[in-house]
Amino acid sequence: MTNGTAIPGAFDGMAAFEGPNNTTVLVRNHELGTSATNPVIGTNPYSSAAVGGTTTLIINNARNVVKEYVSSSGTIRNCAGGATLWGTWLTCEETRSSTHGYVFEVDPLDPENELSRTPIKDMGRFSHEACAIDPATRYVYLTEDASPSYLYRFIPNDTSKKPGALQKGGKLYAAAIEEIASPKASTFKTGQTIGIVWKELNPDLCREDAKAQGCIEFKKLEGAFFQAGVFWFDDSSAGEKNLCRIYRYIPATNSLELFYEATDRELMESPDNICMTPWGDLWFAEDGSGNDRIMGITPEGNIYPFANNRLSGSELAGPIFSPDGKTLFVNIQTPGKTFAIWGPFARSNSARAREMSYSSPGKLFAPNVSDKLKSFAENQGISVLEAAAFERHGVKI
Repeated sequence: MTNGTAIPGAFDGMAAFEGPNNTTVLVRNHELGTSATNPVIGTNPYSSAAVGGTTTLIINNARNVVKEYVSSSGTIRNCAGGATLWGTWLTCEETRSSTHGYVFEVDPLDPENELSRTPIKDMGRFSHEACAIDPATRYVYLTEDASPSYLYRFIPNDTSKKPGALQKGGKLYAAAIEEIASPKASTFKTGQTIGIVWKELNPDLCREDAKAQGCIEFKKLEGAFFQAGVFWFDDSSAGEKNLCRIYRYIPATNSLELFYEATDRELMESPDNICMTPWGDLWFAEDGSGNDRIMGITPEGNIYPFANNRLSGSELAGPIFSPDGKTLFVNIQTPGKTFAIWGPFARSNSARAREMSYSSPGKLFAPNVSDKLKSFAENQGISVLEAAAFERHGVKI
């Protein structure tokens, strides 16, 4: 790094911000625990016994690193996280103990300040994965990398767009379905829209509270991204073939939808981090058993490969576009490498992003149902999804 020390290992989630003098500020997670060959060595750690944290890279217009330094330290398993609307990074601990399992706010241009070593305890003590902020309400949506896992929402007391606002506390909730006690997401069908409610939790015992209140149980939640009025997240090993499910939650209607269930590992296997491209496609980075890839899904329902990591055998992580949309930054976790990839890519297209947010799942994603069920739906004047729901609940078809 700039000070001559070794760059920490285990690269994971990232965010990219517009910096001064036409630079890009990249903040990068390091998924390390309490020991590592190349630890995060900071000067103001949250815990001296932990070697995870974040680094900041200042990148010039020619896509060269001009400065690289530790921006937070003393945390454990900094896996993913999420960018704030005010230029800071929420780094999440993927662990849970009496003193770890929190979200920390990192100012990439003010390294290792008190903010970076102050856990936001009201955002819950659990095995955090990723988070994303709704720009309309400032609510924070959070995923949990555990089994079972829950979908959380944090409503801050202070919704101003400035560093430190989230530390002023708030209330934590988990998603539930009013009509069903202890629902399991495994029963959801592609294209099915589900109205949900939010149950308030004790942030220190949020998993126990979510279970006691019968909140929705997912299998293993991972990536998260908010764009064009919709919160996207994935369940990396869910579905009939354990390959993944991608969900979208629409706050305006308080509805949850299973957008896609993978049935062919050639198209999707164990997505981890996800992001939206500036032109409106959904991209995901795989963390599966074979060669991991970056794959894309279009609003029209097509899936395509963008990149294939054939050589290292390690996961791709943290895909994020620069603020101008011209450069994709992505990591290979081990050995730690950060790549800058440029196109030309398609131009930014907010209309297409909205189309992705509200389009119906394409035919490729449609549920596979029998002719008998289709006939029953037609005779009853209901949709196939409604008929499938009746069948699952024991109605004789």
